Amino acid sequence: MAIIRWDPFTALSRLDTDFDELVRRAWGAGTGSTASSGFVPAVEMSRDGHDVLITVELPGVRVPDDVSIEVSEGRLVVSGVRQESSEQAADRMIVRELRYGSFRREFALPEHVGADDVDAGYDRGLLQIRVRNVSRPAATPTKVPISTVEGPTTVQSSIESPPTQAE
Repeated sequence: MAIIRWDPFTALSRLDTDFDELVRRAWGAGTGSTASSGFVPAVEMSRDGHDVLITVELPGVRVPDDVSIEVSEGRLVVSGVRQESSEQAADRMIVRELRYGSFRREFALPEHVGADDVDAGYDRGLLQIRVRNVSRPAATPTKVPISTVEGPTTVQSSIESPPTQAE
């Protein structure tokens, strides 16, 4: 009888791969390795005054070549691809938690926000997108003056009072 040594990392990796393939089949993305099917990068959103800051975690991505940011039909779309390095052979991999392939994240924009209101920068694996003027400042109430017609405040009558019967 052969003794087989159980490796928890291999079991977890296999479970993770099986789960990913099950989810991809259920969503109609097809089957295949993780490298060809993509991933969903982590996102953080925060307010900065009237602006919204969106930070997308994209380490290992060649941003100028492989990332696109578009504004279309009231949506901000961040898409791209993270290329897999061919240095590591898949048969020698013990644990694989890094995801490769294409990605796409979409965010709804208010009607008044356009492409001119969006700026982006990339530093140390983080893509930072600033969407300006997302929330408009609350309108402050303005008092409207009421004009009046200047004139006499009392009404005088030239009609004499009717005679009484005693007269």
